[in-house]
Amino acid sequence: MTALIRKKRRVLPGFRLTTGITVTYLSLIVLIPLAALVVKSADLSPDQWWSTISNPRVVASYRLSLLTALCAGLVNMVFGLLLAWVLVRYKFPGKAIVDGLIDLPFALPTAVAGIALSAIYAPNGWVGSLLEPFGIKVAYTPIGITIALIFIGVPFVVRTVQPVLQDFDKGTEEAAVLLGAYRWRTFRKVILPELVPPLLTGFALAFARGIGEYGSVVFISGNMPLKTEIAPLLIVTKLEQFEYGQAAAVAVVLLVLSFLLLLLINVLQRWSNRRLRTA
Repeated sequence: MTALIRKKRRVLPGFRLTTGITVTYLSLIVLIPLAALVVKSADLSPDQWWSTISNPRVVASYRLSLLTALCAGLVNMVFGLLLAWVLVRYKFPGKAIVDGLIDLPFALPTAVAGIALSAIYAPNGWVGSLLEPFGIKVAYTPIGITIALIFIGVPFVVRTVQPVLQDFDKGTEEAAVLLGAYRWRTFRKVILPELVPPLLTGFALAFARGIGEYGSVVFISGNMPLKTEIAPLLIVTKLEQFEYGQAAAVAVVLLVLSFLLLLLINVLQRWSNRRLRTA
């Protein structure tokens, strides 16, 4: 009788089989490569390992990758929310085309995006030539890197916020209006708390993508050591020089930093969800 009850509680048949396949798949795709990365970095002695990751050039690449990814993620939180709001709340000609263009960074090869952005924002490009008289240089600067990361990260925010806005109960919003709340107060007190968890999720995804982005950034960054050299490019450079242990050490630190920051974001997301339930 107990076995029959346990069998009925299973949602999917073959739970043990599917779990085994899932764990094996994750191990082959994620866990084993990450473990190999750590093992490869262990080829260096402790002194060599520390001298590699504390090198000024490496530290500068870490700083640039993290700061540009952070700035791009914050910008995408604002404009991604705005794009999702327009796509959900308003009807206008060409709406389906705009909605489809949001996913263009997913389909477009990152190298193509990098070349296109470099051509547009270069001093002789369409946008760069307009900014040049004002002394504003975008290409081959951290600003250009941030713009490239905004381009590839905005779909993550839009696609996580959009379903929540579509499923939002408009009755609650209408009740707030009937009770005398102004538009900004209604948005801040009624709508925004529901959007905080998906916004944090979209930010985390965009931020994680930005830290490891290579193709769309390598052309517009200029690749100047200590100035516009990102960490993924430095890893590739060390691999081309057959310095596999040093490349693995740089990658491990970048992986740990990314994991800690994503862990912090997930903690904030859970806290916001718990606060939303108790409110």
